[in-house]
Amino acid sequence: MDGQDSRALMSDAAAMQSQSAADHRLNSRGENRSRLVVRRTPTPGIWNPVKIITIASLALGVWIAANTKSILYGQSIDPLDYETRKNRLLSETPLIDGHNDLPFLVRLQLNNQIYGDNLQFDTGLASHTDLKRMKMGRVGGQFWSVFVECPRIVHLDDPNHSVRDTLEQIDVAKRLIANYKDLQYCDNARCALQSFKRKRISSMLGAEGLHQIGSSIAVIRQLYELGVRYITVTHNCDNAFATAASTVTETGKDSGLSDFGHAAIREMNRLGMMVDLSHTSHRTMRDVLAITRTPVIFSHSGCYSIGKSMRNVPDDVLRMLSDNGGVIMIFFAKKFVRPEDPENANLNDVVNHIFHAASLAGWDHVGIGSDFDGTGSVANGLEDVSSYPRLIEAVMRRGATDEQIKKLVGENILRVWRENEKVAAEIQNGVDSQPVESFWEGRAQPSFEGSLPSLKGFQ
Repeated sequence: MDGQDSRALMSDAAAMQSQSAADHRLNSRGENRSRLVVRRTPTPGIWNPVKIITIASLALGVWIAANTKSILYGQSIDPLDYETRKNRLLSETPLIDGHNDLPFLVRLQLNNQIYGDNLQFDTGLASHTDLKRMKMGRVGGQFWSVFVECPRIVHLDDPNHSVRDTLEQIDVAKRLIANYKDLQYCDNARCALQSFKRKRISSMLGAEGLHQIGSSIAVIRQLYELGVRYITVTHNCDNAFATAASTVTETGKDSGLSDFGHAAIREMNRLGMMVDLSHTSHRTMRDVLAITRTPVIFSHSGCYSIGKSMRNVPDDVLRMLSDNGGVIMIFFAKKFVRPEDPENANLNDVVNHIFHAASLAGWDHVGIGSDFDGTGSVANGLEDVSSYPRLIEAVMRRGATDEQIKKLVGENILRVWRENEKVAAEIQNGVDSQPVESFWEGRAQPSFEGSLPSLKGFQ
């Protein structure tokens, strides 16, 4: 209703009230009882029902337009109300961390014996990670690393126990997950989202280095069958497949991806095993991105332009990541977040890495991969798994929108995982659907002393 209509109604009401008072005075003196009383007729059109309905409809339309988002999505939030924004965002989108090494600590310190009072995971540990603090940190999903160290060997084909030890790490990680009802083991992206809706922490497995497969592509298949959903191409050692960043740091030499490495990437694509490029040399990163059919991940890395370490990702690779569709999950390790001054590396430095990656690759290609319990020192302000909300608020204060932050905390890694599953299904239903049978020429060939039938020569 506009101001002119309102003033007219007030004027008419006053006139009617004045005439009524005059009539009352005449009647109280007993005069002119039979006098015809004439009252002023309201201005025509003011109380017109059609006009009233029209005005009311317009007012309702304006209110609905202004409040549509609140009606559909709940109460609107002040952009500066970071606490409310965080709470809504983390209740709608699972925060999925790409890399946590707690199972390795369990191996080193407890010999993988987790029952009884050995591992008080639900009540509190001195490490970066326990269930109580994961809940405080609003963790919605976690990729647990089934890492074992690079073997101490001279030649790549020297006997070692890497495959056995990896199987033991898969075993203990699964037993840990099964032992707590708040955790949910997942081997597909759909499960991770469903678990979040059920208020459980989805728990997935990743292997941290192809040194863990004994130079055998067949072992990649077996790890997939056991539930591993990403493998890092290298750790801090070269393997039969590729060159590690640590080798370039020590020697300056970078041979990139080997021919056998090409075959391993093909098989990982066929399986739907996500290819993780953390720890790899820069040339290895570029070589893999040039041939992979699926989006890759960097499960725990930073940006080379922000932290000058070969362990971090250079700008040209970040741009390639955008074309590939993959995701770089920023980690918290002090020595890589701020290599020139690691002791003072802090939360804001981590935010710098996030924004740099987003500026080059886009917000569709950034995530979080803390490396908790895999490094001795993490950035100040991000001391353990309870600190994720603090990071989210810092990203908000830097100017990121809620939609961008939803991608950062979980939507991007789920998209990449789903795309790997989709491409794998297409490959397995296509012409080149058979498993890759390539073998490494540097391995010793089996022999047998004795007489056995021949497979060849039969007509």
